[in-house]
Amino acid sequence: MFDLTPLYRSTVGFDRLARMLDEASSFEAPSYPPYNIERLAEDEYRITMAVAGFAPEDITIEVKGNALTVSGKKADKTESKIEFLHQGIASRAFERRFQLADHVLVHGAGMENGLLHISLKREVPEALKPRTIPVNGVQAPKTIEAKKAA
Repeated sequence: MFDLTPLYRSTVGFDRLARMLDEASSFEAPSYPPYNIERLAEDEYRITMAVAGFAPEDITIEVKGNALTVSGKKADKTESKIEFLHQGIASRAFERRFQLADHVLVHGAGMENGLLHISLKREVPEALKPRTIPVNGVQAPKTIEAKKAA
């Protein structure tokens, strides 16, 4: 826990930021299901979640703005009541949220061996990529090749 009192004394207009930091430091993140976030290339990422016991139809992936929400809920199978002597595999409902950076898009998802893989890629539009601007509107002189008269 951090004491943000000095921040309040020496800044003006940052009270919202300080309040957000207070809330973030007191927030306890859920630990189920476990997940990894991997960087595969410069602009490619993958989120891998351990969802053993869930079928693809039990999982919902939703992107809304810059928020990615993955939720899972087992379909009720009331036909057969199973009596567990020990239940170590969790199959409780879950909801996990990820905040995506600007221009990060979800490209797909798949399940393999109890792991859910979500592919992400950063695609910056051409209009937002850095470009060079000529000084005083003058382009660099072009070299014209002289051809010999025949």
